[in-house]
Amino acid sequence: MDRKMANRKLIRLSQLKSKLATENLEEIDWVTFGVIMKKVTPQSTNNGRTFSIWRLNDLRDLNQCVSLFLFGDVHKEHWKTEQGTV
Repeated sequence: MDRKMANRKLIRLSQLKSKLATENLEEIDWVTFGVIMKKVTPQSTNNGRTFSIWRLNDLRDLNQCVSLFLFGDVHKEHWKTEQGTV
């Protein structure tokens, strides 16, 4: 893990909103970790593309969740990932 995190900044999901307001994250190599707290049944867009929505949390503050939308190949590859997965 140390090798994978070298030169990267860890930003907790519960800190993401405040970091987005105070830092330009596009210029930083950063990572975050989250637990899938809830998965919405896959949805379809008006043009027929299927996507998934996951609610993620870092287990620091259970009231602070981030919604992650998965489209295209990412949706196809990961839509069966189980709730509770990190």
